Amino acid sequence: MRIGYSLFTDTPGQWRKAKTRFLILCLLLSCFLFSILLRLFDLQIRQHKKLSASAIRQQQKQIPLPSRRGSICDRNGRELAVSLRCYSIFAHPSLVQDASRAASRLADFLDLSAREVFRKLRSGKPFVWIKRKVDPEMAKAILDSGLPGIFAIEEEKRYYPKRDLGSHVLGFVGLDDQGLEGLELSYDSYLKGSHHPPLGYCDALGRIAFREAEADASWGCCDIILTLDEVIQYIAERALEKGVESSQAKGGSIIVMEPATGEILALANRPTFDLTRYQDYPPAFRRNRAISDCYEPGSTFKVILAAGALEEGVVTPGERIYCERGGISLNGFYIRDYKKYGWLTFSQVLTNSSNVGAIKTAMKLGKEKYYEYIRRFGFGEKTGIELPGEARGILRRPQDWSSISLGALAIGQEVSVTPLQLLSAFAAIANGGKLMRPSVVKCIRSPEGERIWENSPQVVRQVVSPATCSALTQILTKVVEDGTGQKAAVPGYVVAGKTGTSQKIDGKKGAYSHHKVVASFVGFVPSQSPRVAILVTIDEPKVGSWGGTLAAPIFAQVAQETMAYLSARSGIESDLSPGLKGQ
Repeated sequence: MRIGYSLFTDTPGQWRKAKTRFLILCLLLSCFLFSILLRLFDLQIRQHKKLSASAIRQQQKQIPLPSRRGSICDRNGRELAVSLRCYSIFAHPSLVQDASRAASRLADFLDLSAREVFRKLRSGKPFVWIKRKVDPEMAKAILDSGLPGIFAIEEEKRYYPKRDLGSHVLGFVGLDDQGLEGLELSYDSYLKGSHHPPLGYCDALGRIAFREAEADASWGCCDIILTLDEVIQYIAERALEKGVESSQAKGGSIIVMEPATGEILALANRPTFDLTRYQDYPPAFRRNRAISDCYEPGSTFKVILAAGALEEGVVTPGERIYCERGGISLNGFYIRDYKKYGWLTFSQVLTNSSNVGAIKTAMKLGKEKYYEYIRRFGFGEKTGIELPGEARGILRRPQDWSSISLGALAIGQEVSVTPLQLLSAFAAIANGGKLMRPSVVKCIRSPEGERIWENSPQVVRQVVSPATCSALTQILTKVVEDGTGQKAAVPGYVVAGKTGTSQKIDGKKGAYSHHKVVASFVGFVPSQSPRVAILVTIDEPKVGSWGGTLAAPIFAQVAQETMAYLSARSGIESDLSPGLKGQ
């Protein structure tokens, strides 16, 4: 019989098995603890920044506050674009007690679909917009109705009091007041300023529980003062509208510029659009044709040839040129004049817009020199105006010209220009040979009313000498007095200018169309010490086709009314005391 009991009665084999199991268990526990340490390292060290940022996004939310977007005014302080107070209606669906009733009431207030409003209220989202930018009176009525979960926040709505006046210059903003086109886009950062909206701290449902102190509501937005004059802009738009309608044209453009400074006083296009409902118009109506559409300038380009030829001394105004009785052959291509001219002086070549005389002058100047002057007048490059979407035109290098290119360029073919480029070139002739950078912005004004930036006239280069400009101006006055531009005459003033009628390419036939043309006139008034340079283009008119009969009368109307307005304004300003001028 056994008297005692041993705790260690297992055999050596059983002990080894137990020890192995214990070691395996310790290893598994060690691996588990190591994996936890790795995970902690990953979360707290490697992903620290990412997770912290995610936590902040969940806990904090920027609270949008109403901001006053800067105004846009004409050169005399008349408001063209302003911001008005309005409200946007939103909902916290989790707080809406009766979605069907709320949807029906909101639909009646806001002229919306009740089904669409109900869908938003049942979306399960913590926040939904019901309608943006409603009048204060409407917002008050909705809030007074006492619908649970429905709220309003104050915002600003962009308003254009003149509707379509200067629409292609001003541009427009989107729903959140971000600039989309025109100066609203180019100067968006100045108009909206910079800001730091206050932070709100959210609960588990994403609702704002409390928030920091509000930031300054002004946020440093600036006002933009333009070079445009509202009155001259209206004169230009009205004349262009009438001209396009009477000629049944596809479209047209007018630009009015100060030759001495390059400041744009008016820029108008047709078709146009209403800024207050821009979304209702196709993109073609919103396109700024004056700076983005390229066309062959036709006979107006003969002035560029004349400037180069006079500057180089290859011709003189009185030099006689034989115009071949109305036609000339260029490597198998026969180019005609609209009249059978014989001997003409160079001055008469421009006055009567002789193609033959221009081609012979270009041959004397040579393609390298001609190309040099085309470039010097700014063609083939952007003018640098502050508006978005400017085209540089098309100008090939001389080595890429064909055997007839020199003759074609002499009469304004095989080159594409924008209306603004062509007017800038004529303004250089008007001001004594200085190519100016055109501008539509006069200054930028801070919220305190101080001018933080002011535009000063910028000379790009001296293109030709004042003597050449003087001689060319005398020729251009004859164009209006005795030549193709007689309908551009303005009573009481001497006008200098040039007509142009250019055929457009027929895309289907790959040749010049006999029906689609661009009729144009560009000139300046008065011819000595000119105050304005004006360009008019009429695109694809169906009634009439010549620049001298379509565009020139529009020029005359705009020039006459503009000069009368400027003279009257000068008289008013001269009567003001020095302390009142410019206020």
